[in-house]
Amino acid sequence: MASLLYHLGRLAYRRRWLVLALWTAVVLGTGGAAVAFHGTMSNNFSIPGTESQRVLDQLEEELPEAAGGSGAVVFDAGSGSFTPAQEQAIADALARLSDVPEIQSAANPFELQNQIDDGAVQLAEGKAQLEAAKAQITEGRQQLDAQQAQLDAAAAAGAPGIDQALAQLGAAREELEAGASEIAANEESLALGQRALDASAGTRTVSEDGTTAVTQVQFTESIYEVAPEVREEVKDILSEPSASGVEVYLSQSITQDVSEVIGAAEIIGIGVAALVLIVMLGTLVAAGLPLLMAVIGVAVGVGGTFALSGVIEMASVSVFLALMLGLAVGIDYSLFIVNRHRTQLLRGMGMEESVARATGTSGNSVLFAGLTVVIALAALSVPGLPFLTIMGLAGAGTVALAVLVALTLTPAMLGFIGTRIVSKRAWGKARAVNAAAAEKAALGGMSAAAVEEAADQEHSRHGWGAFVTRHPIIVLSVTVLALAITALPAAQLRVALPDGGSEPVNSDAYKAYTALGESFGEGVNGPIIAVGELPAGLSDTESQELQYDVADRLREVNNVTAALPALVSEDGRTAIFQVIPAEGPASASTEQAVADLRSAATDIETDTGVSIGLTGQTAANIDVSEKLFNALPLYLGVVIGLSLVLLLLVFRSILVPLLATGGFLLSMAATFGAIVAIYQWGWLGEIFGVHNPAAVLSFLPIILIGVLFGLAMDYQVFLVSGMRESHIHGEDARSAVRTGFSHGARVVTAAAIIMTAVFAGFIFSGLTMVRPIGFSLSFGVLVDAFLIRMTIIPAAMHLLAEKAWWIPRWLDRILPDVDVEGAKLPAPPTPTGPSAPDLVSARS
Repeated sequence: MASLLYHLGRLAYRRRWLVLALWTAVVLGTGGAAVAFHGTMSNNFSIPGTESQRVLDQLEEELPEAAGGSGAVVFDAGSGSFTPAQEQAIADALARLSDVPEIQSAANPFELQNQIDDGAVQLAEGKAQLEAAKAQITEGRQQLDAQQAQLDAAAAAGAPGIDQALAQLGAAREELEAGASEIAANEESLALGQRALDASAGTRTVSEDGTTAVTQVQFTESIYEVAPEVREEVKDILSEPSASGVEVYLSQSITQDVSEVIGAAEIIGIGVAALVLIVMLGTLVAAGLPLLMAVIGVAVGVGGTFALSGVIEMASVSVFLALMLGLAVGIDYSLFIVNRHRTQLLRGMGMEESVARATGTSGNSVLFAGLTVVIALAALSVPGLPFLTIMGLAGAGTVALAVLVALTLTPAMLGFIGTRIVSKRAWGKARAVNAAAAEKAALGGMSAAAVEEAADQEHSRHGWGAFVTRHPIIVLSVTVLALAITALPAAQLRVALPDGGSEPVNSDAYKAYTALGESFGEGVNGPIIAVGELPAGLSDTESQELQYDVADRLREVNNVTAALPALVSEDGRTAIFQVIPAEGPASASTEQAVADLRSAATDIETDTGVSIGLTGQTAANIDVSEKLFNALPLYLGVVIGLSLVLLLLVFRSILVPLLATGGFLLSMAATFGAIVAIYQWGWLGEIFGVHNPAAVLSFLPIILIGVLFGLAMDYQVFLVSGMRESHIHGEDARSAVRTGFSHGARVVTAAAIIMTAVFAGFIFSGLTMVRPIGFSLSFGVLVDAFLIRMTIIPAAMHLLAEKAWWIPRWLDRILPDVDVEGAKLPAPPTPTGPSAPDLVSARS
């Protein structure tokens, strides 16, 4: 593989104009496709096969008007109650909103509240009238009975005209009984009215203090399919009451906006990465090259993702993940090749040979490191969750493009840049060092290579790598203990999808969420939709009674505060019930309520004949979170299994891959602990913008496992391949650990800082669910790079010594030799490149 990449680097260098033209065409073509074919991004995380999705599909067939998405709109009057002018302004805006074709309904909250209040009054009046009528019926019966007794006595005495009187009395009695039947019918209606009132007890659309009102905007289609221009039109119309002094807050489902891919925080992260590159490489030209390569890779990867969004339903977080990974690995992969090339130039190697050899050695490490990341991301398709598959493939494609850019366009650009890749100061220092080495070699009768090797070994005796290998047991004990303590909170990990409470404090979504919770109860933010299948042949009255029976049973479930019938299909067979939990949609009690409701469904069907299924955003989010959490063990096994095979090929060792994987598990546990402490418990919440601690983003664990494992293996390959290279070239195992560490530590440190800075830029992203992903990746890279790869790994390998490279002979014979270190490359020619002064003059 090293030879193949060596020739690829030489070809790209010689045909640099062609390579540049091809990549320019690819960038322009991808950009054009993204503009022409992009679709609407969403945050739809539905999973086929879950109960909530099955019930929703059924609802779309039998009651399509109720299957569309919905969102809450909160109106706040401020310090006092709503004025008549404000109520009218709200009513006018909602009437206008109802004229939008994509809106199914938008009820006036004041009319609804008046109906609820009037219903209670009318029910009380009806009961009083009914009692008065029943009393009149009773009194009338008593009078008729007395008259009947008198007529019977007169008839016995033979009084004349009795038959006519008896006929009149019978007619009066029939009229009275007819009235009694009507009263009985009215009594039945009042009983249904009372049950309706009981079911809606505590349900309001205007708060008791009259300062807050809420309405639900029902769309004709899924909330994730609503076009951005429709959302804007809805926002514009609903903002009209603001002119009358009303504060209008739109819920998360209406306000979600994924149009901003890069914001100020992300740009700051890229700026930090640029600063690190300048400090390390010394020139703006050299520092700008890795950034340019990353931008080109991201432009093609993210542009392709946007282009495909027109034909594939794609979650908005897919773009952010591809962007984060593309920037981070794109910078790092190009940096490794550029750094190797600079080092070789300063030692006198010719320009073309240096470019080719850097591509064949560092490029080989880039290829296998990138392949590990691609495997980890592509394996996100293993659990069989559609949105996760697309997310993983989008990220894997962008990383693959970063590798391709690093291996082809970077060598070409190095050809264009020429000697400007190295600063004048670096050339002057290299000239002095080379002159001193040549003098030392002449005096000692040594070869230049021997002098260089001695200098490497002397350098490796100083610094962090030397400290770690001098005190391996202490370093291992302290580091592992610290990581274990950091991992302790991970035992309390709970996952869910984000709700309005996790949005920024100054956002409409957060204000709507808090206003609803304060005025109407937390559960109003996350209603659960129960869909019932009613028996055939029921009358309207029987259907209503049965619905109230079911609602009563639903209210009996723990953590449910209200349950009421909402809608019935035209054929009377499908009924919808709105169930209000005690707390918000992401709370543990709501998750338990969904589980208890599903457990109670069997008994409800047995007792009432009505089968119950749950759907709606709250139930769907809980189903998605459970499905993702259950997929973790399978995914972890697949990723680790495939990557162990790859690492076995790279390092030709049994213990090194196992040590690398064990270190990853430790860094992963510590990262989960930090995530729980900050995002679930709220520690350091003010710093990270966590004002409402809640469950961790449900797909974060599986993404973190895949991405962090791939990036961890990046640093494993870059550092340990240097140790193996030194060992192959004759150094003993312990000395090779120090020498290899000293060769790779500087560039790996810079790469880790760059990657951390890029990821950290997303901690304050405009998209809420991206924030914990940015934190987890930045924290995970810091821990894995500095505590695992640059501390635990060299300490452990120093203790293992030769055992670290043990492999059974039979396995060594059958494994293909991928030659990551470039040991089979032809020996570099005697330096024929220009001397440092010549190179300096060539730059001027």
